Amino acid sequence: EDGKHRVLAAESNDLKNWKKLGLAFDVGSGDAWDAQGVGSPHVIRLDDGFFRMYYTGECANGETAIGVAKSLDLVNWEREQAGVSFAFE
Repeated sequence: EDGKHRVLAAESNDLKNWKKLGLAFDVGSGDAWDAQGVGSPHVIRLDDGFFRMYYTGECANGETAIGVAKSLDLVNWEREQAGVSFAFE
């Protein structure tokens, strides 16, 4: 429909037969840095009990960056963008 990439989910009991579950993670809203597409997800579980998904996001001008989202249940994801600050001595 709109040509934007999104992250979809599927499940399997035997790794041969898969059931599509649908949308797992959508593009950012409005003019967010990842509003034109999200993809290439990699999920790990950290010691704080949350799963973190590192993904590639695309902005309106086609530039890409790595984003992070967190979840407790692998279903509901919350973007967890870090602010960048530089300390100079």
